[in-house]
Amino acid sequence: MARESRSAVSDEQDVAVNGTAVDGDAEGGLIDDQQWYVIHTYSGYENKVKTNLEHRIESMGVQDKIFQVVIPTEEEIEIKDGQRRTVQKKVFPGYVLVEMSMGDDSWYVVRNTPGVTGFVGHGTKPAPLDDADVKRILKQMKMEAPKVKVSFSPGERVKVVDGPFTDFIGVVDTINAERGKVRVLVSFFGRETPVELDFLQVSRIT
Repeated sequence: MARESRSAVSDEQDVAVNGTAVDGDAEGGLIDDQQWYVIHTYSGYENKVKTNLEHRIESMGVQDKIFQVVIPTEEEIEIKDGQRRTVQKKVFPGYVLVEMSMGDDSWYVVRNTPGVTGFVGHGTKPAPLDDADVKRILKQMKMEAPKVKVSFSPGERVKVVDGPFTDFIGVVDTINAERGKVRVLVSFFGRETPVELDFLQVSRIT
């Protein structure tokens, strides 16, 4: 009787483990091919999650099941205090992409990484990304020309800080982020005159 009891308990534990490992998908099982999945993380923990997950992949020997961990970013030119600097901006804050072959082992490694709150999917079932979405995201990350972060908007008053109109106060008319140019309406001899300036030549009035 004791041996049968221990066997029953062991069977129950196996069912419980298997049930949680497939993330609630007991009907059709998990997809077993190499695809991209999205995991949700605590906000601001994306880099830490990437580092932790890559360490777990190596230490738990699942390099043949989890292939890449990517944080979608793009370069952005930030203009602050008259200085231009390039920063890495997260395209999808709070999310990390993982290329993996989904299965019990790989699911467990990813899902139990500190900072990961779950997979993105339908209900409790992880849903792989469409190939078209993956290509678009990866292509966006490889774009050579960084975007310019615009800190002002049309209709906002700004001060010209460089060029022949230095110290003039004007109103933003249009913004051309691709060229890094802004057209400002400044009062010149009693008339509003449109002037095209570089983003570095104007600053917000605070």
